[in-house]
Amino acid sequence: MDRDAAIETHALKADSFGRISLMRGAGGEFVRRDLAHVPAWLRLPAWWLARREARALQRVAGLADVPQLLAWDGRRLDRSFMAGAAMYQRPPRGDVAYFRAARRLLQALHRRGVAHNDLAKEANWLVLEDGRPAIIDFQLAARGDPRSRWMRLLFREDLRHLLKHKRMYCRESLTPVEKRVLRRNSWVRDLWFRTGKPVYRFVTRRLLKWEDNEGQGPKP
Repeated sequence: MDRDAAIETHALKADSFGRISLMRGAGGEFVRRDLAHVPAWLRLPAWWLARREARALQRVAGLADVPQLLAWDGRRLDRSFMAGAAMYQRPPRGDVAYFRAARRLLQALHRRGVAHNDLAKEANWLVLEDGRPAIIDFQLAARGDPRSRWMRLLFREDLRHLLKHKRMYCRESLTPVEKRVLRRNSWVRDLWFRTGKPVYRFVTRRLLKWEDNEGQGPKP
């Protein structure tokens, strides 16, 4: 497919790290992250994040209900399009099947040695047209040996974020084991809230002027 000849149908999101657009080419629709208009002082971190996403998508190639990498040339990242709505737009209230499928999807992701690391955001969970869950936005994803202690810690944090959404929308179906997972905070989570979180808020809210609610993402 000649993606250079593709046309933008509409913008999905634009921020300091690139423009994300829905594109239409000869082979159909796909999503493009374009770094062309990133400010000079943010080009290196924007490139690093996009490359990180590309490498994570390479690791999960062929896995259902995650984006498939189409191309990455250092400036544009193209991935497959999945029709659906973000979790906050179409909340899966009382939908036990959605959360069971979401956990299976997360387990499949983890078996590939990928931790998403940003699943607290409802915008990164999709409800597809048939009601199935999907996961998008792998900019912060980590890759590694799924048997390593570090990756297992990250996997647990992914699971805790999923269970927080389940507690919000399907609390009555939480199992005793899931409730215990929610009650136990890992040192990774505690360290993030003491160190990384304040830095993240300063950069995104003061420098980049985002108003990120960690669910819906930056507001226009």
